Amino acid sequence: MAAYTYRFSFPKGVEATLDTIQALGITELEVGVNAFGLAPESLRQLLDARGMTAPSVGVGYEQIVENPEEVARVARILGAKYVQVAWIPHEKDNFTFEDAQKAVADFNRVGKVLKENGLTFNYHTHGYEMKPYKRGTLFDYIAENTDPRYVSFTMDMLWAYHGGQDPAKLLLKYPNRWTTMHLKDLKKGVKGDFTGLTPVENDVALGEGQLDVPAILKAAKKVGIKHYFIEDESPRVNTQVPRTMAYLKSLKE
Repeated sequence: MAAYTYRFSFPKGVEATLDTIQALGITELEVGVNAFGLAPESLRQLLDARGMTAPSVGVGYEQIVENPEEVARVARILGAKYVQVAWIPHEKDNFTFEDAQKAVADFNRVGKVLKENGLTFNYHTHGYEMKPYKRGTLFDYIAENTDPRYVSFTMDMLWAYHGGQDPAKLLLKYPNRWTTMHLKDLKKGVKGDFTGLTPVENDVALGEGQLDVPAILKAAKKVGIKHYFIEDESPRVNTQVPRTMAYLKSLKE
């Protein structure tokens, strides 16, 4: 589960929100490196007490660029293997080649620091990097110019789709680069673009939207995704997350 799903609940009570997530049967949580304002050691204790782990932590672009060693320190305390950046700063609605070029240099540098600390750096797809570039996209440029030793990727299936890509095909195009995945679906009838933005109401329970979830999960299994995190940005998580989990269970049966 991506903790971002419960971003409005955690400020009201970290322990109570963790209890809610635990009651769903979730054992892996992707958390922010800020640890909900707690000391990372304290959050680790709360997770341990519930039999939960945090294999992946999210961090802001500027934060990791400024101090990758500190990010690595916190990630290790939390027990993470992966450190993820989900947004490359850029002018609104205008992600450029220069933005991608800067990100490549920054990702290679911080990814090397994380690797030296036993961690893997992930960039999380967000749609705007799917803009056409030469014979492919700016994401292709990022994938082809980042060092596979230091930079891997998180497949956010909604955002890849929103940016005009087939998530299953994109997974298979770079089979050795993906490590984690965000499971989410986009409301039927919503058209995508290159903004990396859509109203949160457009997040629907898995299997109820536009994405071909079985095909995407088949590709994810083929490329060896290590961790899957349900992420629902809608205000209806209390009803949608259980439906998402029931849908995932039905695919296994």
